[in-house]
Amino acid sequence: MAGLQNNTPVPEELRLRSGGQTLVLTYPDLGEVSLSAEFLRVYSPSAEVRGHGIGNEILQIGKATVRITGIEPVGNYAVKLIFSDGHDSGLYSWDILHEFSRNRPQLWQRYLERLEQAGCSRHSE
Repeated sequence: MAGLQNNTPVPEELRLRSGGQTLVLTYPDLGEVSLSAEFLRVYSPSAEVRGHGIGNEILQIGKATVRITGIEPVGNYAVKLIFSDGHDSGLYSWDILHEFSRNRPQLWQRYLERLEQAGCSRHSE
């Protein structure tokens, strides 16, 4: 069973803001970090989004208005986020959330580039 690594930064606080549009995390090393529900949804660690192997990721489109409607703890190593579009199969480990918090600008830019290359939109068609 995968447990926390000793050096895994655990957020001191998690809270929803703006009616579930934003997840705010507070870290000792990064301070307060805001991650949009859209960002967390399009980078969900679920097989539905990540696919089954490198290169099999499924581009998520039309998620600009998605909200987080629930947060459930999973042991002492992750949370499950429940989204307004019904998606709830991704487990966001402390490692993943910290990586997202550190690398959000680059990851977001990569997502926008992938959308553009596919001729798709963040907004529902």
